[in-house]
Amino acid sequence: MPVYITPEGYKKIVEEYNWLHSTERPRITAEVSYAASLGDRSENSEYLYGKKRLREIDKRIHFLRTRLEKIEPVDPAQFSGDAVLFGATVGIEDEDGREQTWTIRGEDEVDMAAKVISYVSPLGRALIGQQVGDTVRFASPGGERELTILSVRYPS
Repeated sequence: MPVYITPEGYKKIVEEYNWLHSTERPRITAEVSYAASLGDRSENSEYLYGKKRLREIDKRIHFLRTRLEKIEPVDPAQFSGDAVLFGATVGIEDEDGREQTWTIRGEDEVDMAAKVISYVSPLGRALIGQQVGDTVRFASPGGERELTILSVRYPS
């Protein structure tokens, strides 16, 4: 099953992978080699930290490479209308009359401070496929919630 992401999110993952693989890892490898040449490795903090950092980098590179095999970029600018689809910015009103705006993107693009949620989150799943004026119910961590969709827009 593909994992959806915006072209911007895809670009960020590719940039991070390339930076780690071609810049950061070679730099840390050189530092570890130099630290190893200084002698006793058991008490050489630069060597021990460098090896730890290399393991972290290798783990992240592996994660990103695996992720890149699964993700499928979807450009939300290709969508329009009142239906909530991937990439939509959705205005909602909760049962207490509070209005909020959320943008639905990929799992790797979630940013709660910027009001960006994943399409696989409880709220994202509840909104996808609905239209302006629809009332949706979903289970949130705080309990059952009911929202009304006020607006849907897509980037142009």
